[in-house]
Amino acid sequence: MIILECIAIFAAILFFIFINNWRFNRHVIIPNWPITGMLPAILNNLRDIHEFVTLVLKHHGGTLRFEGPWLTNTNFIITSDPMNVHYITSKNFRNYGKGSDFIDIFEIFGGGIFNTDSHEWKKQRSVLHAFFKNRSFENFLQQFIVKKVESSLLPFLDHASKVESQVELQDIFGRFAFDTTCTILFGSDPHCLPNKFTHYQLSDLDYLKAIHIIEDVQFYRHITPACVWKLQKWLQIGPEKMYKVAQKNIYQFLHECIAHSKIEKSGKNLLEELIKEEDGIGESMDEKYLRDIAMNLLIAGNSTISAGLSWFFWLVSTHPNVEAKILQEIKDNFSIKQENWIPSSVEDLGKLVYLHGAICEALRLFPPVQFEHKCAIESDILPSGDRVDANMKVIYSLYSMGRMEHIWGEDCLDFKPERWISERGHIVHMPSYKFITFNAGPRSCLGKDIALIEMKMVAAAILLKFRIQVVDGHPVTPRISVNLRMKYGLKVKVTKRCI
Repeated sequence: MIILECIAIFAAILFFIFINNWRFNRHVIIPNWPITGMLPAILNNLRDIHEFVTLVLKHHGGTLRFEGPWLTNTNFIITSDPMNVHYITSKNFRNYGKGSDFIDIFEIFGGGIFNTDSHEWKKQRSVLHAFFKNRSFENFLQQFIVKKVESSLLPFLDHASKVESQVELQDIFGRFAFDTTCTILFGSDPHCLPNKFTHYQLSDLDYLKAIHIIEDVQFYRHITPACVWKLQKWLQIGPEKMYKVAQKNIYQFLHECIAHSKIEKSGKNLLEELIKEEDGIGESMDEKYLRDIAMNLLIAGNSTISAGLSWFFWLVSTHPNVEAKILQEIKDNFSIKQENWIPSSVEDLGKLVYLHGAICEALRLFPPVQFEHKCAIESDILPSGDRVDANMKVIYSLYSMGRMEHIWGEDCLDFKPERWISERGHIVHMPSYKFITFNAGPRSCLGKDIALIEMKMVAAAILLKFRIQVVDGHPVTPRISVNLRMKYGLKVKVTKRCI
């Protein structure tokens, strides 16, 4: 009887607390409930999470202290304040590392550059920087992209235009970027987007689908208490079961590529450069280390390029005035004689100022990586005045930063390539903590120049030859994933352009 009375009293207290909180929180955008904290608001707005977070950050002046469920250690700071971002990524960079949560969530990256700090991170970054800035590598990359566009991408779209079939463009860009990234890494093209098309249907590839599953589950781990997803992982149920299968598929693919690369030795790939570097200092590089580095760069090179191109073509197809200006710029600067024209040099690409602005504008509005997360080593005070406890996560939203009036002006939601062009017709270089798509500070993206070169070459070649139209009624909305892909892909009609 006494136990029942105690339970009744406890229930009454909880009910009283709930009613009080409901009265206080019913008009609050992101209420903080007893026991569950702010998590219910996130789950309730999961379908449109990026817009919801942007709305919340605007309401709270750019920075919010998120309170998670009790006893789950899921409290964190989320911000879109450029001064906070500049402080975290540059001014006080040493105090903000990856943290144990990051390594747990992104365990598949192993000992690669995304998961490492300090000496190991500096060593990998130094090797990658030297490789990416090597002139012979730049020439090789440009030649390969030209060849891949000429032999695979344009013929595929040409075939689609002739048979008047709908094309899932995001998938095509994903295959194209995967082939390019593998060629950089291993010196061989896996031909996810083949050179010859005996039929229109492309085969399903487990290792290609594995990347999407991995990215989806990584986002799920961010919004789920660690004790829950780790239990699912141990029991092999739910998303964690799919994750394990995907991990097995991608690891198998990487091991095969590494073994093939060691035998072939093409001399123009990152894997061989890494092996040479280790041999030069008398160290041996084990298979797992090579796999981890390859995994990091495969995700970075594949997902970002395909997502960036998909959003770019969607924006251009829905803004015919922008498309017309890009085409006019190409015609004004080049004498187009050959059928499959592709700008293939840095000098040629430098002339396409408006195209550069259009790509940057697409990346501003739809950054492929929509948020970054750090962990404070010691307690700190951000420029906004918000206190960060030791070992607390700090997340900055790249997506929200591109939609803030105080950063980009009242027209921040408009697709406006002109904001990237000066009165004299030159490219405007934005501070990295403002245009944060390629990150900022010591951890800024090493592949920025490669990504922009690849995107410009592909965009110019396709737009000059084809008109891309989104299929009527096709929904375009972000997928709930760590990479900002389109949930339903990008279904388009392709028609040949008369020049």
